[in-house]
This record gives sequence, structure tokens and C-alpha cells, in this order.
Amino acid sequence: MKKTGMLLAVCLIAMMMFAGIASAHVTVLPNETTQGKYEVFTLRVPTEKEIATVKVEVKFPTGVTVSRFEPKFGWKYDVTKDGSGKITSVVWTATGDGFGATEFGEFKMSGKVENDAKDLSWKSYQTYKDGSVVEWVGAEGSDKPASVTKVKAAAKGADSHGHDTGAAAPEAAAGSPESKTTFYLSIAAVVLGALALIVSLLKKAK
Repeated sequence: MKKTGMLLAVCLIAMMMFAGIASAHVTVLPNETTQGKYEVFTLRVPTEKEIATVKVEVKFPTGVTVSRFEPKFGWKYDVTKDGSGKITSVVWTATGDGFGATEFGEFKMSGKVENDAKDLSWKSYQTYKDGSVVEWVGAEGSDKPASVTKVKAAAKGADSHGHDTGAAAPEAAAGSPESKTTFYLSIAAVVLGALALIVSLLKKAK
């Protein structure tokens, strides 16, 4: 029983450490979207140094057209456009203290994923109060990777908001007695499995 407890504790600690490392990166959420969909993207910026983050720039990848930005208290934003008027990047600059050593912030922007879009790689540049810049532009798995949003192919019959225009039949099926029965049986199986595991551990403890 002690060995099992120690193993669980080690696994939990390892998971927490990994989550801490992953969350320290500048990321764009959601992690996954769909071709042709209107999406709200969230740029999450943690401060990793003992000094404040005062500016963040993100360049928009091919395959997405960003057109709207949510105002954020204590920050202003400026956009860059190409010759056709399309917004290609945005820079948020702190008008106050920025994000301190133990803080993070989020910036929201909305736009449309192109119908033929591939995975979106967001290159970001984080500037600290001392003028140092961290470039989040590397490949996946590198020390400073660019955040990537996976893009799925649009479902047949889906509109630009991700709604299935032919979803009436599947929705009806989802609410049918057969589907509810399957759902309840699945829950029962999970509960029974958990009880069996607990009983097994208690027997070993004796």
C-alpha cells in the first residue's frame, strides 16, 4: 500500500512540474480550431523573470484573418497592416506597471480561420521592463516554441460558426432512449471499476 501511495505521489509531482513548465510559455488558445470558423483567440502571457512584462507582440500566421481586439485595462494596442489593409500583427503595450513577477495576463482577439487553413503558428515577442526580449518563435519542442493551433478540416455541411446545418437528426438521436441507456451503463461501468480497484487495494493493505 505504501509503495502504491509513493508511486501515485511521484506521478502527481511529475505532472505538476510538467504543467508548470508548459504554462510558462506564451501560448495562443484554443489549441485546436476548424477551417472556415470564426474564432476568439486568447494570447496568454506569463512573466518568467523578476521584472515586469511591459510589451507583447504577436504576428498573425497565414490562414487566419484577425479583425477585432478586446480592450484591456492598463494596456493599449497598435496593429500593423499590409498593402491590402489586412491586419498582420498587433503590439500590446502597458500603460501602467505591466505583469509582475508572479503574474500573467490574457489578450483576446477574434477573426476567421480560412477555409483552406493549415496549422497556425503564432510568433510572439515578449518584452520586459529592462528592455530584454524573449522571442517565442521556435519549433515545437524547443526552449521557446511558437504557439501552434491545430486546424481540423471543416465538417461536411458545417457553417462558418461551426454549426452543422444537418444536425437535426443526430441531435434527435443523441436524446433517444437508446443513447441515454448507453450513457448510464457507461457511468455504471466506471463506478464499478473504481469500487473494484478500491476493494483490491484494501485487501492488499491487510
